[in-house]
Amino acid sequence: MTMSLVGPYLTTTSYKKPKQKKRTKAQQAQFEQSHREYNKSMKRMGCHDQMMSLADYDLYVRGQYKPKLKGVYTAPEYKPYRRETPDIPSLGNGVGVATKKESTRYTGDLIVGIATMHKSNAVPVMRGTDQAKDIAAMRR
Repeated sequence: MTMSLVGPYLTTTSYKKPKQKKRTKAQQAQFEQSHREYNKSMKRMGCHDQMMSLADYDLYVRGQYKPKLKGVYTAPEYKPYRRETPDIPSLGNGVGVATKKESTRYTGDLIVGIATMHKSNAVPVMRGTDQAKDIAAMRR
């Protein structure tokens, strides 16, 4: 059997926690002494709120202590932000539609036409000048 055929139930990671061993009388006496020293040092530093009972200190040493909350925290009430804006009239409120701008059109007689120079460059040709001849004589 190869490892690629083994299902996910086989693991090398153990999820069981080892049971705590009971203390002997000598270990219990030493533990109580360390508890007294801990409380004494907290008192000296002015941290009276961190002094613990023997049961709490036992959990603290084993890494299972969860400190008690001093006050209950309440989150502020959520209000969605809404900007105060004046009422802007829309099409349905009696405002008319804007008219289309009239397109511009050449109405004079100065420009005779449009000539094409090299590379499709459009050039206006004016009346009374030799621009048409110059453009025609230009090399291509």
